[in-house]
Amino acid sequence: EVQLVESGGGLVQPGGSLRLSCAASGFTFSKNAMSWVRQAPGKGLEWVSTINSGGGSPRYADSVKGRFTISRDNAKNMLYLQMNNLKPEDTAVYYCVQGATRGQGTQVTVSS
Repeated sequence: EVQLVESGGGLVQPGGSLRLSCAASGFTFSKNAMSWVRQAPGKGLEWVSTINSGGGSPRYADSVKGRFTISRDNAKNMLYLQMNNLKPEDTAVYYCVQGATRGQGTQVTVSS
């Protein structure tokens, strides 16, 4: 059974930083591309970033390009999202995604 458990969310002021983590299990992590998506209050899911199985070719939504960095540690089955220069519009529940499966999410709130 695929399991994805996100952590690292919280309340941060505009301009601040957070690092999200996703612990993966139940599948061969090192052979799968991984993504982050988010859902802002009252809105649908928005794709944020994807990284290939080897940790290369990261892709980002225009809204986060230059501020967010996706990475992974295949030895630890971990996916990360470093978020810098956070803006109020980044407020959302962030989900780790593999295929059709996503975790329970972690709340990120950007507010002064």
